Amino acid sequence: MRRSAIGLMLTLAFTLLLAPLASDRQAAAKVPLIGFLSVTDPAAAAAVLEPFRQGLHELGYVEGQTLVLAARWAEGTLDRLPALAAELVHLPVDVLVAVGAPAAQAAQHATRTIPIVALMGDPVEMGLVASLAQPGGNLTGVSGQTAEVSGKLLELLKEAVPQASRVAVLWNAANPNKVLEWQETQRAAQALGVTLQSVEVRTPDDFERAFAALTRGRADALLTFIDSLTLTSRHQIGDFTTKNRLPMMAGAREFVEAGGLMSYGMKPRDLYGHLAVYVDKILKGAKPADLPVEQPTKFELVINLKTAQALGITMPPSLLLLADEVIR
Repeated sequence: MRRSAIGLMLTLAFTLLLAPLASDRQAAAKVPLIGFLSVTDPAAAAAVLEPFRQGLHELGYVEGQTLVLAARWAEGTLDRLPALAAELVHLPVDVLVAVGAPAAQAAQHATRTIPIVALMGDPVEMGLVASLAQPGGNLTGVSGQTAEVSGKLLELLKEAVPQASRVAVLWNAANPNKVLEWQETQRAAQALGVTLQSVEVRTPDDFERAFAALTRGRADALLTFIDSLTLTSRHQIGDFTTKNRLPMMAGAREFVEAGGLMSYGMKPRDLYGHLAVYVDKILKGAKPADLPVEQPTKFELVINLKTAQALGITMPPSLLLLADEVIR
């Protein structure tokens, strides 16, 4: 009896001694799960996802071993975002990366506790953060501040096509940040003496109607605001502008690669790769509320000289000298 009691006590003590070690091993074995939410399809989002993955790799993460990525795609349909965000939250993910303002909004509606790293427009204007310096909630990330450069796009387009007195603007009116871009573009148009034709889309089904409106409007050039909806449809837009010999300016190089004339916007790899830096900081204990929202400082001008030649446009030497890349 006595030996049995002593043995029981020793077993209990040994078990208690090992319990913290087992708990530590379980904690060490836990691999962070990162959610990735995008309005676009996988092909369109590759421009964001691949630099993000590369950024994680450069920080020492090995996907599938020290980190797992769970991606969800709305494929251009904003109505799908709330359910997709909720799905990632319920997994649950350790950090949720949201690409685009609508995705950021859906993510924040889905959770106020899981850290969110977002690529967005103006998060203060949209009510996503208290301020850029002190976000104050569970969301931080990179702000494109595209409204501030939209007037610059129109200036560059006018410099390349000086005879353009009527410019159509193709934009997603369901995206709050694009409303700000439209307002800024209107101010720039007034200063440049350009008449604007607003052509609005809200869903992927709206493009055929939009193209018909563009044909009727007989604009001299097209300015396309980038967001997940137009980015997903960039080849469709590019085909239309090529067929109708319409010079197009946009805020992302993907539109130039799809046949557009020019793009002026943030450098994708500098911008998207930095999302990984935020994820790394959060996984190491930082709070989104204390991580300032970063704004881009580098922009690139890309010119498609093949498109210019096909349209009979002689690009000004000043623009060619400014260009970061000329596609020949």
